[in-house]
Amino acid sequence: MLELRSSVTTARAAGLIPVLSLVTAGALVAQPADDTAGLRQGTLERIKVHGPSLEGNLEGDDPTRDVVVYLPPSYAEEPERRFPVVYFLHGYTVGAEAYVRFLGLPEVADRAIGNGAREMIVVLPDAFTVYSGSMYSNSPTTGDWEGYVAHDLVTYIDERYRTIANRESRGLAGHSMGGYGTMRIGMKHPETFSSLYAMSSCCLMNDPARGGDAVLRARERANAEGGEQPAGREVPAGRAGAGGGFANALSAQAAAWAPNPDNPPQYFDLPFKDGELQPLIAAKWLANSPLVMVDQYVPSLKRYRAISLDVGNADPLGADNVNLDAALTRLRVEHAFEQYEGDHMNRVAGRFEANVLPFFSRELEN
Repeated sequence: MLELRSSVTTARAAGLIPVLSLVTAGALVAQPADDTAGLRQGTLERIKVHGPSLEGNLEGDDPTRDVVVYLPPSYAEEPERRFPVVYFLHGYTVGAEAYVRFLGLPEVADRAIGNGAREMIVVLPDAFTVYSGSMYSNSPTTGDWEGYVAHDLVTYIDERYRTIANRESRGLAGHSMGGYGTMRIGMKHPETFSSLYAMSSCCLMNDPARGGDAVLRARERANAEGGEQPAGREVPAGRAGAGGGFANALSAQAAAWAPNPDNPPQYFDLPFKDGELQPLIAAKWLANSPLVMVDQYVPSLKRYRAISLDVGNADPLGADNVNLDAALTRLRVEHAFEQYEGDHMNRVAGRFEANVLPFFSRELEN
């Protein structure tokens, strides 16, 4: 596979908030309507999918999740035909509906098909939680989001819709927190998916010690930047970090990566206590970093038919994404990487149409 590299580099961001690359609700505005006259049109369905993997989570998040499903034009026209499926994971602070608007579904998928892409089902699960995002991880505090995506959701979609129910016809993709989820779940579940596309992945190197007191920095930046809660989403009073948006970031990471059932009401541990770094807790953050994990999952990653990564050259996450490209190259894991002209948000919708959907069109078996 051709491996693309750019000579453009970006400085590594300090502190956990830039590393997490939080996306405020206000940034995910609806995309301008494009002329789709003459194109065959797909449809969106909004369903709920129960997750046994999420039952009993200590946060109290509902294990029955909202899911948006794009069905291509021929789904209704050809009732015997089956289709490959792309699972797309959204970013932090918002849910699946925000990404439906941000990516421009269903129009962008209809347009990609009109431009020659194969028809696919696209599935967007909602991973918004008490602390504004699940990190797509496995924790008694948040629930087993790895199992939900790779097993519960896939099983339900295969049973309800006319999918091609094998790994060769399933792809996994995501943006920001969803890019992190793509790499994390992809490394652990090559039996479920055959192709991966991670866009502007956050959290590739989770080091609480990087940049000083990350917890205080998170709170300070939350106050300065005014991160806001998406409409209709409420964080229970009394929970740590219950300010919404950016203010929940450290709590979301702690719930995912340092769960502690003996520490109510949050049920997690933070990496700093009284201003002092707690080495064991910090090590848990590091252990959940794809740049640390990747060496352990080389056989799994080599099972993939195709892996693609991208990031904007003005994205504060650029350096860590470049390092992931270098790690995969060092480990002889075949993949493609592109660092394009753009920041964390401004080219994502266009690249979803022009890059992500055609990638899966090529790589998934029909």
